[in-house]
Amino acid sequence: MANNSYGGVKNSVAEANHDGEFGVTVKDLRDLMELRGTEGLRKIEDCYGDVSGLCSRLKTQPVGGLSGNPADIARRQAVFGQNFIPPKKPKTFLQLVWEALQDVTLIILEVAAIVSLGLSFYQPPGGDTEVCGTAAGGVEDEGESHAGWIEGVAILLSVVCVVLVTAFNDWSKEKQFRGLQNRIEQEQKFTVVRGGQVIQIPVAEIVVGDIAQVKYGDLLPADGVLIQGNDLKIDESSLTGESDHVKKTLDKDPLLLSGTHVMEGSGKVLVTAVGVNSQTGIIFTLLGAGEDEDKDKEEKQKKKDKKNKKQDGSVENRNKAKAQDGAGMEMQPLKSEEGLDGDAQEKRKANMSKKEKSVLQGKLTKLAVQIGKAGLVMSAITVIILVLYFVINTFWVQNISWITECTPIYIQYFVKFFIIGVTVLVVAVPEGLPLAVTISLAYSVKKMMKDNNLVRHLDACETMGNATAICSDKTGTLTMNRMTVVQVFIGEKHYRKVPEPEAVPEKCLDLLITGIGVNCAYTTKILSPEKEGGLPRHVGNKTECSLLGFALDLKRDYQAVRNEIPEEKLYKVYTFNSVRKSMSTVLKNADGSYRMFSKGASEILLKKCSRILNADGEAKLFRPRDRDDMVKKVIEPMASEGLRTICLAYRDFPAGDSEPEWDNENDILTSLTCICVVGIEDPVRPEVPDAIKKCQRAGITVRMVTGDNINTARAIAIKCGILLPGDDFLCIEGKEFNRRIRNEKGEIEQERIDKIWPKLRVLARSSPTDKHTLVKGIIDSTVVEQRQVVAVTGDGTNDGPALKKADVGFAMGIAGTDVAKEASDIILTDDNFSSIVKAVMWGRNVYDSISKFLQFQLTVNIVAVIVAFTGACITQDSPLKAVQMLWVNLIMDTFASLALATEPPTESLLLRKPYGRNKPLISRTMMKNILGHGVYQLTVIFTLLFAGEKIFDIDSGRNAPLHAPPSEHYTIVFNTFVMMQLFNEINARKIHGERNVFEGIFNNLIFCSIVFGTFVIQIVIVQFGGKPFSCIGLGIDHWLWCVFLGIGALLWGQLISSIPTSRLKFLKEAGHGTQKDDYPDEELEEDMEEIDHGERELRRGQILWFRGLNRIQTQIRVVNAFRSSLYEGLEKPESRNSIHNFMNQPEFQIEDSEPHIPLIDDTDAEDDAPTKRNSSPPRNSSPPPSPNKNNNAVDSGIHLTLDTSKSATSSSPGSPLHSLETSL
Repeated sequence: MANNSYGGVKNSVAEANHDGEFGVTVKDLRDLMELRGTEGLRKIEDCYGDVSGLCSRLKTQPVGGLSGNPADIARRQAVFGQNFIPPKKPKTFLQLVWEALQDVTLIILEVAAIVSLGLSFYQPPGGDTEVCGTAAGGVEDEGESHAGWIEGVAILLSVVCVVLVTAFNDWSKEKQFRGLQNRIEQEQKFTVVRGGQVIQIPVAEIVVGDIAQVKYGDLLPADGVLIQGNDLKIDESSLTGESDHVKKTLDKDPLLLSGTHVMEGSGKVLVTAVGVNSQTGIIFTLLGAGEDEDKDKEEKQKKKDKKNKKQDGSVENRNKAKAQDGAGMEMQPLKSEEGLDGDAQEKRKANMSKKEKSVLQGKLTKLAVQIGKAGLVMSAITVIILVLYFVINTFWVQNISWITECTPIYIQYFVKFFIIGVTVLVVAVPEGLPLAVTISLAYSVKKMMKDNNLVRHLDACETMGNATAICSDKTGTLTMNRMTVVQVFIGEKHYRKVPEPEAVPEKCLDLLITGIGVNCAYTTKILSPEKEGGLPRHVGNKTECSLLGFALDLKRDYQAVRNEIPEEKLYKVYTFNSVRKSMSTVLKNADGSYRMFSKGASEILLKKCSRILNADGEAKLFRPRDRDDMVKKVIEPMASEGLRTICLAYRDFPAGDSEPEWDNENDILTSLTCICVVGIEDPVRPEVPDAIKKCQRAGITVRMVTGDNINTARAIAIKCGILLPGDDFLCIEGKEFNRRIRNEKGEIEQERIDKIWPKLRVLARSSPTDKHTLVKGIIDSTVVEQRQVVAVTGDGTNDGPALKKADVGFAMGIAGTDVAKEASDIILTDDNFSSIVKAVMWGRNVYDSISKFLQFQLTVNIVAVIVAFTGACITQDSPLKAVQMLWVNLIMDTFASLALATEPPTESLLLRKPYGRNKPLISRTMMKNILGHGVYQLTVIFTLLFAGEKIFDIDSGRNAPLHAPPSEHYTIVFNTFVMMQLFNEINARKIHGERNVFEGIFNNLIFCSIVFGTFVIQIVIVQFGGKPFSCIGLGIDHWLWCVFLGIGALLWGQLISSIPTSRLKFLKEAGHGTQKDDYPDEELEEDMEEIDHGERELRRGQILWFRGLNRIQTQIRVVNAFRSSLYEGLEKPESRNSIHNFMNQPEFQIEDSEPHIPLIDDTDAEDDAPTKRNSSPPRNSSPPPSPNKNNNAVDSGIHLTLDTSKSATSSSPGSPLHSLETSL
């Protein structure tokens, strides 16, 4: 893995100058850090004597650290490098433009435009036209032929618009994200000792020789050697792939590596390598260098694969496996400074190269392609009809023979027909679609930034609108994450609020303050507020901060205790971890005796107490009976109010001959004396209950997943409104959840999860794996007909997998670790649950905006295409000229997408249920509107076209001779058409059949200004457009008629919305999502790279083959089921009526002999005792055996009813259905 040549070259100049100053070179340190465990220890002993020898070579003090003198720091940065890994180059604007050009609709348009441009420059030679026959609708006049190119150019301009907008969006998004990334990196601070003072500095300023303090939960920013450690355990899986935590001690393994996580304990570290010289940095440089080579290799490989594709897809699959494995084996899980793991790197690479297709984009592309095909067919028919009409009319009716001189003229006619065809096609293809999506998403993302949602992946915004479930953390998201002690039991009295210091016995108080001072990590402290009148700042562990705050509330200063007993004087520290659930610190007194202070979860620590301090501050006996009493009278009431109870205790070891055996924890942590029990509350954020109500109204289930105990969790859930009194929802602990979802072998079964999740509201004492299991279970579930779309919030490193698995992952911007942010889709910059509700609102708004746009766009398209088609067929000349069509098309598309895509969201969006993945874009109501308005507009246009001259008493524009100037007749047709579109745009603002289309129209300035602007431009075009636009100025009376016919669209809209959609059975929906059959791989394979089509076909083949097999198997199964049920003679007559009886046959009850699966929480044997009551009651007295094995409604008091659809599949071993299931 070492790539030493690189380090050598880079620093050779520096080494020459500075070698004399430090007694060790970069290369020596790099070599040292590449060793592991005892080898590293031996190297330190051989080369430097011990760690302090290394310190002196690096000119630093083990206790006081560096001097902090700027010149010294700068020199160290010059010699050993800075703690900074240069990021990858962002994409250039041109690359983004090229990506935006890959859109299918845009490609169709480009081709049409180029053809049209080419034809416009074709000038046939003149000739004697009389001989060649007179075709109606002669060749276009001068103005048209000169303006022919306008059409092509206009199309190209629209394409350029779309491409630039898209590229600019991507670019600004990237820039915004980099800015955020930098902000996050600058905020990331680390504790170091400089000049004897403990200070926090930005990670980038750490230099070699710094003494850093590490503690539980840190992501190490640089490599180093341990100087002093308490119980330090590191998760090195990010570098080694081994998930076991590595214990770091001075005498066995003192080397710490960057990018690894401190899982427990604390310590001091001498920094030995930073930035590109640290282990993570080395791998990063390899990745950076390797990436470009990889790309070339991949290209070549792809070409090769195409050749080999003929027989099989194995090469492709091998490559895919390679791609998924991360960057080859050695670097597999690698985490960088920002906590990017290898897979994420790979994935980021993949994502950069292909834009993620979201559900919405999938539906839109499909719709656009369908419309495009329809347009092609229409344009082809138009051309064919025109050509046939011309040929029949000229050569058969007029009986003229083809003469060579006439060929150019005939060709000119054909070209004209072709252009009309292309016009029809251009009008049919909705090029505004990609633009509308882009604008809508970009607008939402910008606005969401104001609502404290930083969107990292554009499609997350729209997926959020479909969310059906949110799994939220409790601490920090639903609550304020400011722990405060609100109740306390001390000196045999239970105080409902923090007592006055005088009320507490002096002796208790002294023990309490010393215990809190020394037995909280020294990195945890309470600092004065940043702003005047603000809250004091909590630094470090929140629970410990609450205890320090409690000490301050008792008017005592914990800092004085710490000054008296500095960290070096602590004799031994048992740090907090998830197994111990407590923390203890041992002090050695002057007389040789020891005193140990402990704090921890009250249910655990009280079991270890044998005495308790009474009202006089004296220790009295504390028997198990007293303990049960205390649990009932103090701890349970506290827990039921949502408080977290923590017990503080101490123990004295007399000065005896032999020192206690410190490693034997069970003997040390017994016969404690309880000082007090405190109730800590994390108050619910005031805006959360309301936000949760909104979610529930919007059809989104909120579930709380927390590590806290079940009583606290339940209390908070009730305060938030997740649980309502009287509901029969499940509240279970992680251990119980695991027991219910695993079979006898300890494997997780989907159908077991399916029995639990619909009712589950609170999962307490859960581990990160439980969270991931739950999210995966809900997403994969098939119990409900809609696939669930799950959003997850997380802040810890351990939430990474769940955030990645979820459809939308929310990371906390303030409390979140870097790993969580990296895995997320949206970052909540204020860590607040109500911001999630805003995200849902914006997500739904995007969906609605695009539907509004579609409704408008399709009406225009249908009408324009039909008018162009019939007009061309009947009068041999489109009533709407090419340039007019383009004005309608371009302006209506681009402007309308701007106007309708920027509608601000309203609260009413949260009153309906989520749309779900397969909901078509165009609902039946929208179909009704589109067709209804289409009918109105066509009626008006055709009336004007064929009877307009009589109504207005003007010359007919039909069959005008060659080179005739623009007619008033056709100008009125064009003007009325545009007016109708304008007023229909207002109709399109509502898509769910609402009556009031003007509601909130003035909240959207863009909309108003666009409608007004279009109107003004239309006046200019008609009055002054002249030949290029084939227009002629109209009088005021004609204008009033045009506007009146336009306003008719609004009145007609009211008529349409009176017709109930349910009556119109014939309406079909359109624009369904991509079903699983269409792209077997998109949904099924999660994070695949782009899959090429050959392989997709191959896969489709396999799937069809499997489907065939499945069908056959199902048929066999049915036959056998019948046969066996006949042979069994059907003991029970009712067994035919209900599949449920299969379930309830006694054979199904599995005895409680399942092997015991050691779960995360099974730590103490005593702890486990209470759960035994869940085991099934004796056989004879059993209630009707419920399929959830031994959980017979004793523990949760809830009977889970079975979903009939499920029970059929999980039939009991005795049932006829089963016999075949096994043979499968």
